[in-house]
Amino acid sequence: MTTHSPAPVTVVGLGAMGTALARAFLAAGHPTTVWNRSPGRAQPLRTAGAAVAPDLFTAVTASPLVIVCLLDTPAVDAVLVGAGDALRGSTIVNLTSSTPEDARLVGAWAAAAGARYLDGAIMVTTPMVGTPDALVLYSGDADAFTEHRDTLAALGGEVELLGDDPGLAAVHDIGMLDVFFTGMTAFLHAAALVGADGVPARAFLPLARRMLALLDSTFEQLARDVDAGEFPGDEDTLAMELVAIEHIVDASRARNVDPPLTEAMRDLVRTAVDAGHGKDGFSRVVTVLQGAPAR
Repeated sequence: MTTHSPAPVTVVGLGAMGTALARAFLAAGHPTTVWNRSPGRAQPLRTAGAAVAPDLFTAVTASPLVIVCLLDTPAVDAVLVGAGDALRGSTIVNLTSSTPEDARLVGAWAAAAGARYLDGAIMVTTPMVGTPDALVLYSGDADAFTEHRDTLAALGGEVELLGDDPGLAAVHDIGMLDVFFTGMTAFLHAAALVGADGVPARAFLPLARRMLALLDSTFEQLARDVDAGEFPGDEDTLAMELVAIEHIVDASRARNVDPPLTEAMRDLVRTAVDAGHGKDGFSRVVTVLQGAPAR
């Protein structure tokens, strides 16, 4: 029976998330080299068993797999350019939050430098890294992903490649964050609205959760409509929804609750209705968001 020792890995960038990544690799038994521009951040990981590289060149040449987790894309650019030819033949996994456009540019730079490139999006908080509930999205070089899949599994959860376009992980990241932040803002707006009439947020919470449960099946139907390019108003219509949203706007103003979020929803629906789509379902709003001409 042949056994394989855990593969070595290098982590560049030791902020809260980079440190969590390094700890997850160490916990899974991978020989882990770490480097950070501010050396003091590496000392706790040295105690945990990591090898602390004295410089960037030593760090990126210590392992065939280089994980980069920094503040932003300019910081990634500075580090990769600083590493130069030392990255040739390596696989770079960039887990820095970015836009799809940035991810594709970094991927093109890596290819020109002779490195394979995977972009990734970490969709959980630091305590969840390395647990079964972790979610990290990957896109880019399929061969590199296959080769290093077992090592990446140390970060927890399912390990899947979205596709060979390096920007796909960031596309999904932004889409999920759009749902997340919009949802939080909607709840806070609702809490301010009902709170103006003396209803505590925690008292309102059970009803908000019932709406969340309803959204699950609603999202499924919206996705079918959007992909099919069909917007049936069998159960409700935009004309009906516009009246309900106007009520939210009016109630917000009456309570001195800032209404831009609901005004934006109203304006989207009103644009579709004014274009002659009042009998369509809510999914029709996607064409307004896409800037499609009224038909």
